[in-house]
Amino acid sequence: MRRLASRILIVVGVFVLVVAGMLISRSRAVRVESVEPNPSKADLSIKEVQLEEESGGVRWQLKADLALVFEGEGRTWLRKVDLKVDERDRSWTVVGEEGDLYRASKNLEVRRNVVLTSNDGLRLETTVLRWHGTDRRLWTDAPVRITRSGAVIEGSALDVKMAEEAATVGGRVRARFEGGRR
Repeated sequence: MRRLASRILIVVGVFVLVVAGMLISRSRAVRVESVEPNPSKADLSIKEVQLEEESGGVRWQLKADLALVFEGEGRTWLRKVDLKVDERDRSWTVVGEEGDLYRASKNLEVRRNVVLTSNDGLRLETTVLRWHGTDRRLWTDAPVRITRSGAVIEGSALDVKMAEEAATVGGRVRARFEGGRR
């Protein structure tokens, strides 16, 4: 009888540990849900989109596999976003799985596996990246990882003000610098 009771106790204990482990692992996982809209509600659906604009010495080119235009909201949802921006002295590329372009403000939000690379070797990785056109501000409130020339900076947010040429990494910041070229 004692052996049976100890076996039942061991089985119950293992079951509790497995359930607790699953609950903890699921609660700590970062969830970024797709906000893909219903294509049937879109006013216009366009495959293989390419937009270009040039103003103030800045040329940008936006490509997407699919665009769903919602006229009433002034918003265009994009799938497989690829943005290239060229200025006089620098250029960069932003890619992500989806995003929203707001027509009136020209604000842009890119989501899911977002990677920004620049021609000077900078690489930024996050889950969401936003551009506010009026303020010329690039920002995210999601964890961010920035690498360049042996330096790695990780934080929980980023705010870049282009006009001031100022960048702030927020939250608990972790930085590593490895020896490299100078």
